[in-house]
Amino acid sequence: MSLNDLPLPTGKFVQLDNGITLHYLDEGKGDTIIWLHGSGPGASGYSNFKGNYPAFIKAGYRNIILDLPGFGRSDKPENAEYHLDFFVENLNQLMEKLAIKDAILLGNSLGGAIALGQALKYPNTVSKLILMAPGGVEERETYFQMEGIQRMVEVYQSGPMGVNEMREVMKLQLFDASQLSESLLEERAAVAVPQPANLFSTMMVPNMTERLHELDCPILGFWGTDDKFNPSEGMFKFLHNTKECRFLMVNQCGHWVQVEHEDLFNRTCVDFLNNN
Repeated sequence: MSLNDLPLPTGKFVQLDNGITLHYLDEGKGDTIIWLHGSGPGASGYSNFKGNYPAFIKAGYRNIILDLPGFGRSDKPENAEYHLDFFVENLNQLMEKLAIKDAILLGNSLGGAIALGQALKYPNTVSKLILMAPGGVEERETYFQMEGIQRMVEVYQSGPMGVNEMREVMKLQLFDASQLSESLLEERAAVAVPQPANLFSTMMVPNMTERLHELDCPILGFWGTDDKFNPSEGMFKFLHNTKECRFLMVNQCGHWVQVEHEDLFNRTCVDFLNNN
């Protein structure tokens, strides 16, 4: 399957100075929010956030819904090492190419870690952070003890991921797996096909807990009590180590708060952005 055949909307493309071409949707006008999706087979900006960014358009914000390198319609270099620094440098180059001097970064899981990495390395480029079960505050061994991560690795290594295999992984993302539509599973199974093998084997995200005190921007965070991919105790690392931060802990919620509690997420975020 070519990238042109993927069941995803086609937005805009930008070639960075490092030669990588990134795909993104550019919707709405106003202060810029860059949406950074999580990891996993078949992930994309649209898959993670299709139920959210329309509310932010209505609220008067410009939304850049990015496909990270290795995902969606963006380039998937097979010789890259998908470390946090690699993702951060691509994000920073994107902002430079689009002449975005500062942005609100909104990130889920891996995307949350990338948002943190950008805010720590280039603090003047980030005005606010919205984080959903962000990575980057645990050691790698801790993540690989989580049921969701273990199952994702097991299924991914067993061979091509069809709809049934995708269901086995995705049902652990949510507290209520009945919210998984067949169309979403089919979409992610198709998008997973062209992802390079080195994408997950080389992915490394450091533990940034000891640097959280360096963050100066306002932070809003979300975590589900039933998260099987990222331990919810990470919330307290932010609350104890950052200057201006509030987290909403949501019960009956897994790793995808923006999907399982869409209206609550959208309303809380817009209120935070309008009043901070």
